[in-house]
This record gives sequence, structure tokens and C-alpha cells, in this order.
Amino acid sequence: MSSNKESVAKLNSNYTQQYDVYIQRQKRKKQRLVRRLVLFSIVVAIVIGGIAAYHVKQRTVYAEKLDQYEELEKELSVLEKKEVNLKEEISLLNDEDYVLEIARTNYFFSKEGELIFKIPEEDPSY
Repeated sequence: MSSNKESVAKLNSNYTQQYDVYIQRQKRKKQRLVRRLVLFSIVVAIVIGGIAAYHVKQRTVYAEKLDQYEELEKELSVLEKKEVNLKEEISLLNDEDYVLEIARTNYFFSKEGELIFKIPEEDPSY
């Protein structure tokens, strides 16, 4: 069969030449189309990759901010409790009897004619 193809002579008519040019044009059009599609696919892949990378980066930033927010919420609750305690202490310190009681226990102030004995809180070693 392959010998039959070699024995067929090609006609050099005007029609065959035009047909050959037409076939060449179709091949070039197809090559250009394939090149454009490949280029478009590469551009789309790059854009999708960029968007995906940006999305992943934003998710990590969001996770970090969420952790930071939770830590700050805990710190806020601790500070609010401390604020309540300090306000209570301020209100107690405005009371003169409370201030005198603190002075007597911490700084060994005494009333007139009163003796203060300091008793060690540790157990004796004997």
C-alpha cells in the first residue's frame, strides 16, 4: 500500500496550488488558535494562582487576628475585674475606720494606751 502512494503523481494545476495554500492557511490559523488558547490558559492559571495565594494569606492573617482578639478579650476581662476590685478598694479607703484598721494591722499604729505585741506566724522549731 505504501508503494501506491509514492507512485501517485501530484498535479500542478492552479486549483491544487490554491488548495495547498488554503490548507497551509488553515494550519496556521489552527496553530495561532492553539497558541492563543495556551496563552489564555496560562494567564488564567496565573490569575487563579494569585487569587488563591492571596486568599490563603488573608486566612492566615485572619486566624492571627482572631487569636490576638481572643487574647485581648481575656486581658480585658482580667482588667475589668481588677478595675472593680480597685474601685471597691477606693470606696473602702474613703472610709476612715477602714484606713485606721489598715494602719493598725500593717504599720503597728495603736490607740492611746494600747500595747502591740507581734506574734510570729511560724511554728516554733522545737
